[in-house]
Amino acid sequence: MDGDLRHPQFTLGAAALGELMPMFLWLDPGCLIRAAGPTLQKLMGDGALGAHLTEVFVLRRPHALQHAQDLLRAQRLRMNLRATPGTGFKGIAVPLSSAGGVLLNLSFGYAVREAVRDHGLSDTDFAATDLAIELLYLAEAKAAVMGEIAKMAARLRGAKARAEEQAMTDALTGLGNRRAMEVGLERLLAEGRDFALLHLDLDFFKQVNDTLGHAAGDHVLTRVAEVLRTSVRGGDLVARVGGDEFVILLSGVRDTAPIRRVGALILDKMTAPIRFEGKPCRVAVSIGAVLSADRGGAGAERLLADADSALYASKRAGRARLTFLPADGSPETLAVGKLPR
Repeated sequence: MDGDLRHPQFTLGAAALGELMPMFLWLDPGCLIRAAGPTLQKLMGDGALGAHLTEVFVLRRPHALQHAQDLLRAQRLRMNLRATPGTGFKGIAVPLSSAGGVLLNLSFGYAVREAVRDHGLSDTDFAATDLAIELLYLAEAKAAVMGEIAKMAARLRGAKARAEEQAMTDALTGLGNRRAMEVGLERLLAEGRDFALLHLDLDFFKQVNDTLGHAAGDHVLTRVAEVLRTSVRGGDLVARVGGDEFVILLSGVRDTAPIRRVGALILDKMTAPIRFEGKPCRVAVSIGAVLSADRGGAGAERLLADADSALYASKRAGRARLTFLPADGSPETLAVGKLPR
């Protein structure tokens, strides 16, 4: 049979061999390509039949090729297509006794994923018994599943973070709530960092609710929250801890100068009128402040109680002012604002 590849035991035609080995190469003794499996023909393109092996492939093993016997001595072959994208192959060579040439059986090895992508291959381009494409599909399916799991985990982390943020956010003002203040205070204490604690309370807020209604009161609270937020640094904590009560934690503060500066800024901004539906909302703010540095490792309860005492010292002194309470001294007024008219 013309073109048959003959072995001592049987005769097999090139077409039948292609069914079993879609990437075989039949080389004559001079290493000219006489036949190829259908998948390999697809990859090599027109003109490969009759060409020398080295005209179509770059040999990696063996490096030099004089005649077909060099391929047999190499045992395990490595080569790449010369044409872009330079697909790589591994393979073995066996002698063909009657033809005097060699038969190469090639595969993609670990590069099968890239080869399938680069050449648009499908399962019909592989032998029916070859598990490579099935394993590739499994790998792709696993990657897809893992990708979805990763996306789901990211969504869950995002949902958890949003839930935690909402759990520590005051819904009306967008500031931290009492829980956020407690967590922030405990963190500063645990880290041993110096800080200032300011306790603020609105003056005459009840009259706003009584005369203009709770919508006006909510409007005042949101405006005050904006004043507080814009009066401190980005890393400082501002929290609404009650109806019209707020707490500010100033991290890294060891003396009263930053307290005086922030308090004066807040009192100055509070002189601007707050209007609701054209009507003035006459409020002021009283502030009490303490330093953690002069309290010898006092806990959260002591600091909050002392700041509360300083706050009420401001109210007793006439409101609209900032009072600092040392650990072992009398209340000291640091800044005075204006009462509403």
